[in-house]
Parts: sequence; structure tokens; C-alpha cells
Amino acid sequence: MIVTGAGHAGVQLADSLRAEGFSGRITLVDTAVGLPYQRPPLSKDYLGKTADPEYLPLRARSFYADRDVELVEGDPVVSIDRPARTVTLFGGQVVHYSALVLATGARPRRLDIPGVDLAGVCRLRDAGDAATVRAELEHARRVVVIGAGFIGLELAAAALDRGLDVTVVELGSRAMGRAVCPQISAHVRGAHEARGVRFEFGRVVTEILGADGRVHTVVTDDGTRHPADLVIVGVGVLPDDVLAAQCGLGTDDGVVVDGYFRTTDPHVWAIGDCARFPSRHTGLLTRLESVQNAVDHARTLAKTLTGHPTEYDRVPWFWSHQGATKIQIAGIARTEGPVTVIGDIGRGKFSILRFQQDTLVCVESINHPAAHSSARALLAVPGAIDRTTLASVDFDLKRAASILRHH
Repeated sequence: MIVTGAGHAGVQLADSLRAEGFSGRITLVDTAVGLPYQRPPLSKDYLGKTADPEYLPLRARSFYADRDVELVEGDPVVSIDRPARTVTLFGGQVVHYSALVLATGARPRRLDIPGVDLAGVCRLRDAGDAATVRAELEHARRVVVIGAGFIGLELAAAALDRGLDVTVVELGSRAMGRAVCPQISAHVRGAHEARGVRFEFGRVVTEILGADGRVHTVVTDDGTRHPADLVIVGVGVLPDDVLAAQCGLGTDDGVVVDGYFRTTDPHVWAIGDCARFPSRHTGLLTRLESVQNAVDHARTLAKTLTGHPTEYDRVPWFWSHQGATKIQIAGIARTEGPVTVIGDIGRGKFSILRFQQDTLVCVESINHPAAHSSARALLAVPGAIDRTTLASVDFDLKRAASILRHH
């Protein structure tokens, strides 16, 4: 068994395979040198601390020896020969597989504009990027963040925590526009603005200017010049499906798989950020980028690979910390529809219940963890809760979840 990619999905798969009784050889191949580590803290706690990323391991080094998992560091898979069932590593070694799992994750989307390679222009995807951003934050005064998604706003919050001047430039019309409803966007924007963030919505960065090789200004499409000694690019990611495409597997903004994570080759599977899978929550082939998604993919695939075929059917959930604002999302809403607000927006503790065809499909919460927990339980049962049922219990998610458990 070869697993290419040692992020959350790959490491969890190795762990779950052993837990499910798999006794064969497991080789976990990683691009980086060092222990595989947690990604979420890189845009949160890590930027405010002096801890080395080695202190954020997904598993201790002893895990790999104890579970008899071979961890190949810094020697990634560079090609796949499907007819021969072999992979070639960067160092030239050719390794045979009986099953190959692609857990290659995603890579940052690159801005194709002048000045993007200047010193002081950073992205955030791995520990090296995080170390660079943290070092730059030590000396920066004026920060421009390009992109108002989760990562961009987490980075803006980290810069604010250091007392820096922060401007966020976003192509869309609102914060986190692809991920949350307008009400959540508005609240999060207001929370950041109250702390001093300036937003430029509907604007495109056209050029980054510098002197002596270092950034000093960001220019937007309306001609506005934003002084900056640090620019952080957070404009999303692309699935790392290059290996899959090169060897002729089906790809479409990710590696296309069925509900069991099988690719178009019966000996090759794909999980995590790189996989596009059929989701009952969207009714479409879907690709998600979250730790929960990666870990649950791995746990489910481990059952299938050990003789217990299991179709994936977990509730997607996400979270983000931005200053004092904790955002939690359970489920997915593909389109805007009716909503109900519970909690207290004024106190910054509330949830937005989103419905499609009268069925609850998503709950987005601000500093409202109990509602988030109940929402995950409710959404785990397909189509179980409609608006009328929730109205009968005054939209109390905990009561609704209790009723569901007893039926």
C-alpha cells in the first residue's frame, strides 16, 4: 500500500488501516522533510508564538515505528505507471504497489501579476510559508491581505493582534462570499472593521510595486495605491491532481472518484482536498477543503480497503478563528434560500439556519458552539429535519436533535 501525501488525510489513513486490522506494508510518501504536521494552526496560533512547527506533529515519530508505517521524507512520487503498478520517486527509486492512494492535497493559487515575487510578498500553505510570514510580521507596519476568505481573514486577525495597519482587498462583494451566507459575511466584516481593518471589495490587485527588490505598494484596478511592507496572498487553492492527470486518471478540478473513493483505475484511490467525490449534501461531485473532510475520507476508505466497503456519507463541517470571532459551519448550502436566525446577533452569539426546499441543509454559527454541535447531529440524518418541525420546537436545535435520537 503506497499513500502519496502525508497531510491529514494520508496520516489518518495509515492510522485507520492499522486500526481496521490491515497487516500489509504501508509506505507513506511525503514531499517535505520532517514529521507531518497540523495545518490549521499555521494561520492561527503559530503566527503569534515562537514554537517550531515540529511541535505541531500529526503523530509523534514513535507512531510510525509502532504502527509499522514507513515514512518517506522529502522524496515525493513524481510519476505513476498504472499498467506496471509502480511509482517513481524523485530520487529515482521505483516502487511497486498493490493499492495506491492519492492524498496529495492542494496548492495555493498563484497571482499572475507584476511584483508577486518581491520580498515581503507571501503566501501561506506550509510550515515554511508560516515561518516566513511570522518573521515578516515581526517587522511589518502596514499589511495588505489579498483575499477575504477564511485564510486571508485569519491572517488579517493575526496582524491586528500585533497592532499592525491592515487592508484587505477582495475581488468579490463580501467577506467569505463562497463559504457563508450574507448575514454571516456582514457580521464578520463588522467585527474586523471594529478592530481597524479596512476592506476594499470589488477590487482587483493589478500590480505590486517595490524598490531594491522589496514591496512597498499594492495597486488596485481603480488606481488606488496602498502602502505595504508586507503583502499576504490568500486567493484560494487548486487541487494537486497533476500526478493523476499525467497518468490518465479522470480529473475535473480534482481527482474524480466514486462514493468509495475509487478512481477510474480499480487499484488507485484518492482522498482529501484533491478528491472530487459524490456528495448527498450537494447532489453533485464535490471537492472540499477541510481537516474534517480529509480525516473522515481516510477513516471511511480504510474500512473499504480492509474488506468492508463503505460509501462516504459524513456531514461536512468547517471552522475558523478570527480574533474573538469563532465561525463554525455544518452542512452545505448550494444556493441562497430561506433562513432563520437563532441566538443574539447583537451579542455576537448566533446561528443562521439555511433551508432548501423547506429542508435544513446548513447551519452557520458565530460563537455558538452548542448550536453547531446539535446541527451536526441533525444533518447526519438525510432530510430528517424540515422547517415546520423546527418551528414546532421554536427552532431549538438541541431539542430537535433529542427528538430525532428518540425516533
